[in-house]
Amino acid sequence: MKIGFHTDAFNSAYWSFEKCLEWAQKNGVHHIECGLIDGVSWIHGLGYQPHVALYEDPVLLRHKMERYGVRFSQVDAAYPLSQADGPLRGVPYVMKSIAWAAQAGSPCVDTTDGLHEPAGMNHAEAMAMMKQSYRQILEVAEAHGIIVNIEPHGWFTTNPDAMAEMLAFSKSPYLRMNMDTGNTFIAGRDPVKFLRKFRRRVSHVHVKDVSESLAQKLRGQDTGIAVSQCALGGGVNGENIRKCLALLRDQGYGGVLSIECEGQGGPMIEESLKWLRGTLKELGIDEI
Repeated sequence: MKIGFHTDAFNSAYWSFEKCLEWAQKNGVHHIECGLIDGVSWIHGLGYQPHVALYEDPVLLRHKMERYGVRFSQVDAAYPLSQADGPLRGVPYVMKSIAWAAQAGSPCVDTTDGLHEPAGMNHAEAMAMMKQSYRQILEVAEAHGIIVNIEPHGWFTTNPDAMAEMLAFSKSPYLRMNMDTGNTFIAGRDPVKFLRKFRRRVSHVHVKDVSESLAQKLRGQDTGIAVSQCALGGGVNGENIRKCLALLRDQGYGGVLSIECEGQGGPMIEESLKWLRGTLKELGIDEI
């Protein structure tokens, strides 16, 4: 399996994307994931945000990344498509991100739903709206050869029955799932059972532990967390992650394991990287 990380690990450190590339090179990590910004942000423009804007030329950025020995595993365009403004704002954003990703060398684009039940819509109405949205998105994805992942992060996607319904929106091989060990756990689910149900549809994985204090406060009360606030193996979700890795191994998964944790400007994500590499070795999984 391949190891990568999401640059949101360095949000609180106010790093630039290029500084994340430097960290990846220093630590022998060759895959990276970041959020996409559709427009201009002052904090990003000043170099204090570790994500990438869609106005940046994707080919020139790909060439820069190649010089660091790093490539995209996925780009994050996870505007909540279950919200009322999902078709208005989310769909154009995701479609633009797909075309950009194809030029940047990213094989996947991440999508999701909202954290809360959408106001003014029942389940069937929200599903019908999202189905139409994904049909439009997949038309562009198929044209560019880009996988569209659905991440368990919100009201519908952390419910395994609703996730199954969403993955059935289309028979396209470009509609897949981004497993997230932390979001499924914080939503009150068993990450191992969740992964077992969808393991054949997984094309990308977020590896995220959950601190004991955060679990006590939010588990079963929320559907997703941005970062874990603890290193991998340092929380209450570590054994679930280990079992998920074994399940992925047995399934023949050879994709990216993208670390998501608070980086603390380096130390915490370095601890996570050490734990993940050690755990892969214990499980007989080669890092490629």
